[in-house]
Amino acid sequence: MHPVTLLADVVAAADAVGATTKRTAKRDVLAGLFAALAPEEIPIVIGFLLGEVRQGRIGVGWAAIRDLDCPPAEEAGLTVDEVDRAVSTLASTTGPGSQGARRAQLVALFSRATAPEADFLARLFVGDMRTGALAGVVTDAVAAASGIPAPAVRRAVMLAGDLGAVARIALTEGREAVEAVGLEPLRAVQPMLASTSESVAAAIEEVGEASVEWKLDGARIQVHRAGDDVRIYTRNLNDVTERLAEVVAVVRSFDSSSFVLDGEVLGFMGPDQAPQAFQDTMSRFGRGAGETALVPQFFDLLHLDGADQIDEPLRVRRERLAALVGPHLIPGTTTLDPVVGEDVLADALAHGHEGVMVKAADSSYEAGRRGRSWRKVKPVHTLDLVVLAVEWGSGRRTGWLSNIHLGALDPATGEPVMVGKTFKGMTDEILAWQTARFQELETRRSGHTVHVRPEQVVEIALDGAQTSSRYPGGVALRFARVVRYRDDKSVAEADTLDAVRSLLAGPASP
Repeated sequence: MHPVTLLADVVAAADAVGATTKRTAKRDVLAGLFAALAPEEIPIVIGFLLGEVRQGRIGVGWAAIRDLDCPPAEEAGLTVDEVDRAVSTLASTTGPGSQGARRAQLVALFSRATAPEADFLARLFVGDMRTGALAGVVTDAVAAASGIPAPAVRRAVMLAGDLGAVARIALTEGREAVEAVGLEPLRAVQPMLASTSESVAAAIEEVGEASVEWKLDGARIQVHRAGDDVRIYTRNLNDVTERLAEVVAVVRSFDSSSFVLDGEVLGFMGPDQAPQAFQDTMSRFGRGAGETALVPQFFDLLHLDGADQIDEPLRVRRERLAALVGPHLIPGTTTLDPVVGEDVLADALAHGHEGVMVKAADSSYEAGRRGRSWRKVKPVHTLDLVVLAVEWGSGRRTGWLSNIHLGALDPATGEPVMVGKTFKGMTDEILAWQTARFQELETRRSGHTVHVRPEQVVEIALDGAQTSSRYPGGVALRFARVVRYRDDKSVAEADTLDAVRSLLAGPASP
């Protein structure tokens, strides 16, 4: 029989994790916490540590927390289960009179919290947890607490798409149950991610014989079919099936009733069928209807006719994919010759696409991982970075949030680290949009700077990078400008400090 876990125990563990930079120390602290949890508490606590309550967004913002003015409790008494039930009540309180009711519920909860617990709850509700207990560390801690090899736990998490659920299996049912977790059609899988290379030749040198494929400028989709049931998920694992009826019709025409596909969807315009601009595809993607039909194009096969394909070499997966999807296969060539690869790049650009993917021909599909076996090559340097803060503008931009602070992911912690700022490339439309967006994500202010939850990814074009002592990553962007905001990408898919460092031309003045 497990004792009831107090919120104070979780807060103490989170503080200990945040106080060290050593990954093994973080893992050991969390493993000790997880080992003491009751089965039903495991997914709740993991959600708290990751800043993701199981109820999803509950609509409690920074201003609501700031205005509570509750004196802290002197002794810790809140349990994990009580907090979870309070969150459920908040999430279900809607409609007329809900604002006052939700405030009363927050007052009731925070009045029972000690000062450290209140700070933890505030950061949890506004999405500013930043304990250093990110998914990779938590996964390793689950492995340590359960005695199951970390690779087995990671694989199960990738295939299940739910860290809390896998943690409960690991800590209550053991290794055999974890290893039995497999890919199931209609259950979304974390997508494989790519790193960046400067050229096709460099990418082929890194991965060896490769499938060089067009890189389309569309919205990534994951398509599942099980019998007559079809589900379509975004790269963030959101179900968008109802918005893409034309895609459902296409995949129902394939000669199989059980598969999982990875691909892109985009619109084509005019007699030459040029690809739509990304923002037009995303606008149509969000509306769910429009004059231009979205066309699916696929580049990988994860499951077919009851058998997982993710451990098969890419060359085998691609052959099977071609037989299944026919003209909906993204064009590409398998080669070891950089000249042939450059020809594929030139062809992709001539057709209006943004570059190529260079993938090791013998690589497996590493769900949820940014493997070095997939490399993206674009003719212009671009990075997907995380907005950490934004400054109010001056002059013509008075009244608009303008200069954005940009972060790349630290490979050691998974947390975004600041690498630069920019106010360039912003149209009036972008300025208006980001002014509204970043006030929604606001966590605090310091002077003219609005600090935000690290949730928004932005694509940045740049001329390169330089060494710098100004930023903690030791590197800074050169001539950065906004290309577009990437609502289709999660923070986990942002580029790393290593990607920024790869653009260093040599030492430069800070």
